[in-house]
Amino acid sequence: MFKIMIVEDDFRIRSLLTDILRKYNYEVVAVDNFLQVESFFEREAPQLILLDLNLPYYDGFYYCRVFRRQTTMPIIIISARDEESSQVLCMELGADDYIVKPLNLQVLLAKIMAILRRNYGEYAPKAEKPPAALPFHLDERNFSITCRGMTEELSKNEYKLLKKLLEHRDSIVTREVLLEELWDDMHFVVDNTLTVNVTRVKGKLQSLGFQDVIKVKRGVGYIFDTLALGADAHEH
Repeated sequence: MFKIMIVEDDFRIRSLLTDILRKYNYEVVAVDNFLQVESFFEREAPQLILLDLNLPYYDGFYYCRVFRRQTTMPIIIISARDEESSQVLCMELGADDYIVKPLNLQVLLAKIMAILRRNYGEYAPKAEKPPAALPFHLDERNFSITCRGMTEELSKNEYKLLKKLLEHRDSIVTREVLLEELWDDMHFVVDNTLTVNVTRVKGKLQSLGFQDVIKVKRGVGYIFDTLALGADAHEH
């Protein structure tokens, strides 16, 4: 059951929303002390907020900014303000939708269902399995790679090259992408310069005991193969 938090100072609207949402099997919590909105939010940890703009003490713009600093949870603005400037400002502050009063409850319910489905349900981004920990350490401070007490120094470009390949590990990184990463103006780069840098990085990895972890995809680019890395890691 999704929990929806209502921040609305009009008692009639607050009661109406509470009753309707509960009929649709949502858990509803509604702010009634507007001096404690932030602590109420932290305590209740809702999955979605319905937020009015005209509130006592601090307005909805303020709370939209506060909530968005703490979470990516959906925020729907419900307000009598129909001017475009208010709608644009709310979107810039991180609101997900804006509904003008008087409320069309069917539209509101449809928007709530769609946003919850998009953020938590079938259309929500799937959590990716975190990449396996690397058996070596790439140090940005001094452009070096360290493993089992051994260290290899890298040039600035060798460091940037390896870092880019690691960021996209197990995926092909094209020569064009690597060239753009390493050199501001590719027009003055000799074609085999990238190949030379890759060869040097591969050699330094080999000296640390990692064989053939950077593979060439002829005519396309390079791939950092973590399966090969894992095999080498187990051997060593």
